[in-house]
Amino acid sequence: MALNNGGPLLQAAEDYIKTLLGSDSGGHDHFHALRVRNMAVRLARAEGADETLCALAALLHDADDEKLFPDTHAAQKHTVTFLQSCNVPPETVAAVCGIISQVSFKGADSVVPDTLEGKCVQDADRLDAIGAVGIARTFAFGGSHGRKLYDPDEPPRTGLNARTYRQGAGCTVNHFYEKLFLLKDMMNTAAAREIAGRRDAFLREFLNEFLDEWDGVC
Repeated sequence: MALNNGGPLLQAAEDYIKTLLGSDSGGHDHFHALRVRNMAVRLARAEGADETLCALAALLHDADDEKLFPDTHAAQKHTVTFLQSCNVPPETVAAVCGIISQVSFKGADSVVPDTLEGKCVQDADRLDAIGAVGIARTFAFGGSHGRKLYDPDEPPRTGLNARTYRQGAGCTVNHFYEKLFLLKDMMNTAAAREIAGRRDAFLREFLNEFLDEWDGVC
């Protein structure tokens, strides 16, 4: 779905998301949205998806995130209001909202997006959760929510669905097992799978070092 005046619209979306998320300190700030935008466009180019639609959905993908905006999440109020204020056609608003609604990781209830653009945006968001930046974001989120770094007596949970995943308030290291280590095999596109392999390896190397240092063996 080609968008007219994509440049001004994308700049407006970037400015909007900076205002909306600029004060976040838990890993979901506007810089995260910009990284997801950049990666989504990269994947779209590699996979033949609509780059402008991917960029727009990526910029707005956290505008109504349930963790950040529980009151606007269901109706995607921030996203819809912004797009309508920019005179975006209704069919494009629906396309963007459809992509965003399928992005989130929800454990066993996670969905595979039904469009190529959705797959690119979901992959881009998940790639930002792994690798060096992903590690930094994980500990930033844990710290901002008062979670312990690690507790050896608190085992990771398994078999999580959307409800049980959202209810988790365990130590930050458990998030590696409950989500991050699962993401490599959940990538939709060939381009994302290639990037995810390297980032996943870095995640595992980091956690092995962390646990060795925790136990004082290195």
